Amino acid sequence: MHTDMPQESNKRDNLFAIAVGVSLTALLVAVVGFGFGMRAIDKSEEKSVAGGTSGASGGPSSASVSLKEFSIDDASVAVGGMLQIKNAGSVPHNLIIDGTDVKTGDLGSGDSEALMLGGVAPGTYTVYCNIPGHRDAGMEAQLTVGGDGPVAGGTDHSEEHMDYQAMTDAMLSTMSKFPTVTEGVGNPTLEPTEVLADGTKVFDLVAAITPWEVSPGKIVQAWSYNGVVPGPSIYLEIGDKVEFRMKNDLPLATDMHLHGLNMDFEFDGVAPITQPVVNPGETFVYKYTADEVAVAMYHPHFHSQVSMPNGMFGTIFVGQVPLPLGKTVGGVDVPADVKITQEFPMVVNDSGVIGYSLNGKSFPATAPIFANDGDWVLFHYFNEGSQSHPMHLHRFDQIVVAKDGFPLDNPYLADVVNVAPGERYSVLVHLDKPGTWIWHCHILPHVESDTGMFGMVTAIVVK
Repeated sequence: MHTDMPQESNKRDNLFAIAVGVSLTALLVAVVGFGFGMRAIDKSEEKSVAGGTSGASGGPSSASVSLKEFSIDDASVAVGGMLQIKNAGSVPHNLIIDGTDVKTGDLGSGDSEALMLGGVAPGTYTVYCNIPGHRDAGMEAQLTVGGDGPVAGGTDHSEEHMDYQAMTDAMLSTMSKFPTVTEGVGNPTLEPTEVLADGTKVFDLVAAITPWEVSPGKIVQAWSYNGVVPGPSIYLEIGDKVEFRMKNDLPLATDMHLHGLNMDFEFDGVAPITQPVVNPGETFVYKYTADEVAVAMYHPHFHSQVSMPNGMFGTIFVGQVPLPLGKTVGGVDVPADVKITQEFPMVVNDSGVIGYSLNGKSFPATAPIFANDGDWVLFHYFNEGSQSHPMHLHRFDQIVVAKDGFPLDNPYLADVVNVAPGERYSVLVHLDKPGTWIWHCHILPHVESDTGMFGMVTAIVVK
């Protein structure tokens, strides 16, 4: 009996092994089959989203739309379908379907969001990105809901459809037009309208909507002070007594905040907290005594989300920002007897009808700076926009001497100066090399597009 047990055991083991093998084979076949089935489903869904496959209605049930600087790809979707939105750009974007409540949130680079279109009636709609300045830069297209074919009016910016020669030609064409003279110059110096008996200097500012040529042939309805963007620059001395008379010729009530000046409460310019609103046709007088050096700006605070992006801002200077005379800053020697040959504001913006701009103009209408070899220039960055802008000047070190008008105990060198909304930086530069040197925001989609150069770029020409 003991001699038979190994044989019976071996038979049972063999049968068990065969059964296990058959089971594993069946399981493997099932898994492989399931995998191929899932791949087929995935491919089908992928085709449905990316290519617009037909649903029960016979039209495309879903489609994808790609957002980038600065374009919106075409799409055609059926009622009851889904629109898959992806930000393929490098900065935040969103998508609004005009005339409906359907919209995405702000999407970061690489983010996606699905929009359900069950409540959207068949028809053609305008879609756009409402991040300030993006719609004006080209992020607008037509979307057909319920159609079968591709939408006309947008641009497919996928790589296989790019015309690289056309892009090259466009870049060369736009650059060849620099600088183009356009109507209107921002930052003119504003002289006092009058000086009162006690020595008070009176400056008149009129808020109004006026035509403004941002770039060649592009004339917008700007919200402005004294008809220019930026508004006039105002220069004061320590000890000056000042009245700013602001008349409202806008269709909207307003106020005026002196950003960077230490104003008395009743003149801080925040209606209706510190003052009554200034209704259309009314005038309000802001009083100030200049008691410290300042690099400041003025703009509205009442519905400023409308007026500021569209051009209502200007600059104010009180006294002279101290310079590091006779000192060495990061290896750059500043002579004790240095003479500043030019001092000027550089106001950056990115919003509203003005869009990506320097001193109210978009390339090639941005004004170049002309200087002589060896000149020292002092300029002041002002950010009146909605985004930060890293400002880069080719070839020359930027000596940052003041922040928001406050002199720095330790000035420093910078290749790029990042200016956030509301900030001011005062920068000293020694122009010691002849040439035409590009000066621009280093967020490159703010200066270049498929249709050429635009926006926040200019040049310093050293002779």
